[in-house]
Amino acid sequence: MKKTPAENAWAMLHYQDYDAVPVLDFSYWEQLVRQEWRSQGHLTREECDMLDRGVSAEWGPVRDSISRRLGFDLLFRGFGFADSLFPPFESRIIRTLPDGSRHRLNSEGVVLLEVPGVTSIPMEIEHTLVDRASWEKEYLPRLQWDPRRLGDDLPARIAAFNNATDQIRRLGVGSGIGRIRNILGIVGLSYMQADDPDLLHEIVRTCGEISYRGTKALLEAGLRPQAALYWEDISYNHGPLVSPAFFREEVVPVYRRVTSLLREYGCDIVQVDSDGKLDELVPLFLEGGVNTMFPIEIGTWKTDFARWRQLYGRELRGIGGMNKMVLTQDRAAIDAEIERLKPWVDLGGFIPCPDHLMPLGTKWELVQYYVDAFRKAFS
Repeated sequence: MKKTPAENAWAMLHYQDYDAVPVLDFSYWEQLVRQEWRSQGHLTREECDMLDRGVSAEWGPVRDSISRRLGFDLLFRGFGFADSLFPPFESRIIRTLPDGSRHRLNSEGVVLLEVPGVTSIPMEIEHTLVDRASWEKEYLPRLQWDPRRLGDDLPARIAAFNNATDQIRRLGVGSGIGRIRNILGIVGLSYMQADDPDLLHEIVRTCGEISYRGTKALLEAGLRPQAALYWEDISYNHGPLVSPAFFREEVVPVYRRVTSLLREYGCDIVQVDSDGKLDELVPLFLEGGVNTMFPIEIGTWKTDFARWRQLYGRELRGIGGMNKMVLTQDRAAIDAEIERLKPWVDLGGFIPCPDHLMPLGTKWELVQYYVDAFRKAFS
């Protein structure tokens, strides 16, 4: 019997026989959908209506609907818990400037500059977490374990998740240092590594405890994930935003505690979603039991999954590595990119996927061409 896309992906990640490589996407910048694809007439009336309602929770269904129409395989079914601040800060406008720009306090206690018409990542203006006093007053109380973090109607949601057979069941287990980087900012995190390592150690361990307790509670309640996912944006185009020595000493033990627990329950694929140049962190992720890199950004630094495989062997898996920018170019660029990926697929344990959200300028027709060409190349 022919395998489903989820079954093929599972087989590939375990070096087993498969029928065809699933065609995956990483989703799209929301501005691409709202500003370009909608005006070009590519959205259905239902998708437009959902966008017009302005409910943030409906972006996911719109995204999935577009992916299905373009021909992508929806591979993962997610489950999670509130692994960050509980409760979060109330998002509010702090001040409005004469040019219409605004300073907004976000849910993590960071003041951001919002500029009208600018859709890139906003500039950070101020941070609430700056020292031990602000940690103990504003953050430590919000980072305590509470069963309410698991959400309502838990038995029914677990049953629906466990009974899903059309997708790989994946549990989000939080973040080791990426979310802390969000809260502190890159500068604040950098200084704290040197100026107050004891406080940073406490912050990492406190957040790690939430990750462990949430994962443990769900597993003991009967959740049966096949895969797990860390969110860990902790690199940029020249390498890590923290020292590898710090990462090994502080973050790897946090990972190892959770991944050991996951494997006790039969969950052996642990992904990390981390952007940027990861070369120095890949062996440390593996030390912590995190074995699947995603999205493997190509960028200007030309990440090489084949080289990683030579260095670290078959325990290392990957999802991603396809240069999304070819989707803004032409068919020849797409054909060349698919050919470039074939040796990586032949290594096993690797599934191609665009290496981040599809950007502004992505051409709908080229995405359709990519899906068709990919299926022909890898079926």
